[in-house]
Amino acid sequence: MKDPYAVLGVPRSASADDIKRAYRRLARTMHPDVNPDDPKAEDRFKELSAAHDVLADPEKRARFDRGEIDGQGQDRPFGFRRHAGPRTAKGRAESDGGFHFHFEDLFKGADSFEDFFARAQSAKHRATGGGEGGGAGAGARGHARPRRGGDAQYRLRVSFEDAALGTSRRITLTTGKTLDVRVPPGTENGATLRLRGQGNPGHQGGEAGDALVEILVKDHPVFRRAGDDVIAEVPVSLREAVLGAKITVPTLTGRVAITVPEGSNTGATLRLRGKGLPRKDGTGTDTRGDQLVRLRIVLEDADDEALRAFARKWRPANARDVRADMEDPAKEG
Repeated sequence: MKDPYAVLGVPRSASADDIKRAYRRLARTMHPDVNPDDPKAEDRFKELSAAHDVLADPEKRARFDRGEIDGQGQDRPFGFRRHAGPRTAKGRAESDGGFHFHFEDLFKGADSFEDFFARAQSAKHRATGGGEGGGAGAGARGHARPRRGGDAQYRLRVSFEDAALGTSRRITLTTGKTLDVRVPPGTENGATLRLRGQGNPGHQGGEAGDALVEILVKDHPVFRRAGDDVIAEVPVSLREAVLGAKITVPTLTGRVAITVPEGSNTGATLRLRGKGLPRKDGTGTDTRGDQLVRLRIVLEDADDEALRAFARKWRPANARDVRADMEDPAKEG
């Protein structure tokens, strides 16, 4: 069983924030979804999650440091304390504040390994303040208590459209189980979905932790989000902007026709109502945001000599400085 400190690559003196940062950094590169062609990626990610589960929980970390549990968070066979001092010639552990017993004494009269195990646990239980009551087996039973399993963290990448309209994706948990994850419509980048009871298993009968799935929304070449609205920058030709035109533009649900008004300019915005993202508090017919179409004038052919000749001769009747409204940084302050 590997040392969780070594798995995360942190020293034993690492802070809780150091451990969190190390886990997130490694999880980004070690997740099976990022390494689909590596058959051992899933095992390495399970090992990483188990190490984080132990060190992220202060109680589990303290128990591991004392040698009571292993790197998977499971109780060690006897849970002997690491700080036990030097042994005498008879093999008795001696330590200031530790517990003391002689292995030969435990073997005497033991009818089986199970009997020896119960005696050892009982000796530890009494030495650490657990008391004498209940016989040899009572100490071992009293020491164990249910503990909730740790949460397991995952990342799921989805397209802009799938995040906006909702989708379902299948992921593989660290346990090897596959699960269909429903991404609700309108999910934002960085949102975390909590899957109850799908995390790391509990200990001593405790409930399982949760699976936390962080949603990463891919950038889109046309769309970007602004609250419940979608902004799409659409190119139009010089002729279309000057004379006006009817064009088709993409939306989340397909292409639609819009009219570019005569004399439009770069930055002019046209609104398509109800073509945005689902509103979380929408009622009645106003359940979705809008799509804002921002026009951007482009030259169809920058080398068109006829256009150049026209521009050389053309003099607008109401010419003005189109940069007059720009602030001069040199004058600020």
